[in-house]
Amino acid sequence: MEISLEELAGLIGGKVAGDGSVMISGVSGIREARKGEITFLADPRYDKFLETTQASAVIAGSIPEGETRPLILSDNPYLTFIKAVEYFVPDKNNYPRGVHPAAVVSEEATLGENVGIGACAVIEEGARIDNGTLILAGSFIGKDTRIGENCLIYPNVTIREEVEVGDRVIIHSGAVIGSDGYGFAKDGDVYRKIPQVGNVVIEADVEIGANVTIDRAASGTTRVGCGTKIDNLVMIGHNVVIRENCAVVAQVGIGGSTEIGRGVTLAGQAGVAGHLKVGEGAVVAGQSGVLRDVAPGTMVSGYPAREHSQARKAFASLQRLPDLIKKVAELAERIRNLEGDEK
Repeated sequence: MEISLEELAGLIGGKVAGDGSVMISGVSGIREARKGEITFLADPRYDKFLETTQASAVIAGSIPEGETRPLILSDNPYLTFIKAVEYFVPDKNNYPRGVHPAAVVSEEATLGENVGIGACAVIEEGARIDNGTLILAGSFIGKDTRIGENCLIYPNVTIREEVEVGDRVIIHSGAVIGSDGYGFAKDGDVYRKIPQVGNVVIEADVEIGANVTIDRAASGTTRVGCGTKIDNLVMIGHNVVIRENCAVVAQVGIGGSTEIGRGVTLAGQAGVAGHLKVGEGAVVAGQSGVLRDVAPGTMVSGYPAREHSQARKAFASLQRLPDLIKKVAELAERIRNLEGDEK
């Protein structure tokens, strides 16, 4: 499949700079692109690869200095590139519809139209799977759980009882939604389990990565808001509330009963203690440890997490610590020598 650069720009919402008659047959990253493919440039760190890429055209925000290839100019090159990918790459999620003979579906479950249930999937009594949703091989949908329309549940996902999943949600393999929260009471020398009788609500347009765990509430609801995107290997504790359009990156851990405001970014390996509030639009940098509330719109980093500019100063001071120790030792030696001279 080939298309001229001019035609492609019209489809994906960009403006051509240069020869719009160049034919494009595919898309690729800037380092891997070959002749006939279009790539993109959204980060100045990748400017150096313009010298070596074989791409026939580039999607960019402006014309790079010295660049002679034809371009598609866009205010958001990454998003425009995604549209190009969607044009050239067929939908890989065209899975069969209907119930596989090896699936186990309760007679008391309700399936909507155009639903697909894969081999060895289990749908328990009272569960409801709405129109167009796919439950792939080996996944488990618990009693009285509701899965909305046009969801994609990849193989080997566990969604336990009474969970609510909104429309157009994607859940990747190995995720466990609705596992018991970590709740125990000390009774003498032993721990007694506190029953976890709440549920989990996943709102519309959420994506949940592989091997994510989201605990059910002790009572009430653990909630993930509309449009939030959760990366792989994230742990979300019981009664956590994540508001709309948050980005939760790999290996983040969120302690129980914490509230994450709208539009928050939790970068990789950040940890947030329980019973805290992270305000709307805040950014928690990678590997930060949040031990107290974070104000809206604030960027924090470090351990314990603090306002980013303060954390950078503290880190810079720490890098000078070996020299400071050496200097103090030298000064201490000079003082000893001076005291010896006085005697």
